[in-house]
Amino acid sequence: MSSKKIIGKMADSIDPSLFDFAEYDESKSELTGYSNYSFWRSTVQVFMKNKVAVALLILMVCVIIFTVIQPYLPNQKSPTQIYINPETNLQYRNVQPNDEFRFGTNSIGQDLWARIWSGTRTSLFIGVAVGLFEALVGITIGALWGYVRKLDAIITEIYNVWDNIPSTVVLIILTYIMKPGISTIIFAMCMTGWLEMARFVRNLIIIIRDREYNLASRCLGTPTNRIITKNLLPYLVSVIMLRMALAIPAAIGNEVFLSYIGMGLPLDIPSLGNLINEGRALMMDPNQRYQLFFPAAVISVVTISFYVIGNVFADSADPRNHV
Repeated sequence: MSSKKIIGKMADSIDPSLFDFAEYDESKSELTGYSNYSFWRSTVQVFMKNKVAVALLILMVCVIIFTVIQPYLPNQKSPTQIYINPETNLQYRNVQPNDEFRFGTNSIGQDLWARIWSGTRTSLFIGVAVGLFEALVGITIGALWGYVRKLDAIITEIYNVWDNIPSTVVLIILTYIMKPGISTIIFAMCMTGWLEMARFVRNLIIIIRDREYNLASRCLGTPTNRIITKNLLPYLVSVIMLRMALAIPAAIGNEVFLSYIGMGLPLDIPSLGNLINEGRALMMDPNQRYQLFFPAAVISVVTISFYVIGNVFADSADPRNHV
C-alpha cells in the first residue's frame, strides 16, 4: 500500500473538531497560576486519614464534655460529701463499686465516681492553663530571642541562669511558700515550663531567619513583628502544636508528682494527683485496688491521647505531607 493511501486513511480517522479554533474566555484567563491549596484544609485531610488519632480525638472530646456536664446530670453525688449508711449510722468506707457508688467509695465514705470526674476537671484545667501560658510566653520570647540579635545575649544569660535551677526544686519551693491551691500549682509550673518552648522556638527561628524571603522583607522595610508572625511562625506550626499538646500531659504529670510528695492540692480539692496518691497506699490490698485503678486509667487515657493526637497533628501540619 502506498504511503499516500496510508496518510489518507489516517486523515479520515482524525476527528475534525480537534482542529476548531478555541474561543477566548476572559474569565478563564484570570485563573492562570491559580491554586486552591489551603494549609489548614490539607492539614485536616491528612489528620483524618489516621483512624487511631481520630478515634482518640473523639474520645477526648467526649471525656472533656462529660467532665463539664457531669455535675448537672441527674443522680450525681457530691465529690466532697461524706456519705453515711442510714442503717448503721456509719460512713460508707471502702465500699466496692455497686449500683449506688459506680466506682466505690474511699476510706472516709466519699463517692469515687464524683471525685474522679471532679479531679479530671481540675487536672485538665491545670494542664490547659499551663499549656497555653507556655505557648504564649515561650513562643513570644523564643521568636524575639531567635530573630532580634540584640536580645540574644541578654535572653541567653537569663535562660542559662533560670534553666540551671532544677524545675523540681522550683516547683517544691513555690508550692511550699505559697498558699496551697490551683493558682499556686499553675503559677509554679508556668515559672519553668516556658523555658523549653522558648529554646525550641529560638533554635528553629535561627535556622530560617536568614533565608532569601526574610532578607527581602527586611530590605523592603517590613516591621519585625510582621516578619515574625507572617514569615517565620507559620513554618513552625507543626512543632509548636506538638509542644503544646505535650505540655498538657506534662503539667498533669507534675501535678501528680507534687501530690505524691505531699505538696500538691489540698485534699478538699479533688484532682487526679490526690486520687492516685490516696489509691497508692491501698495498692497492696486486692479488695481496694479499685481506688488506684480508676484514676490511673483516666490519667493514662488523657496523657496517651494528647501524646498521640499531638504527634499525628504535627505530622499532618507538615506541608511536605500535603498533597
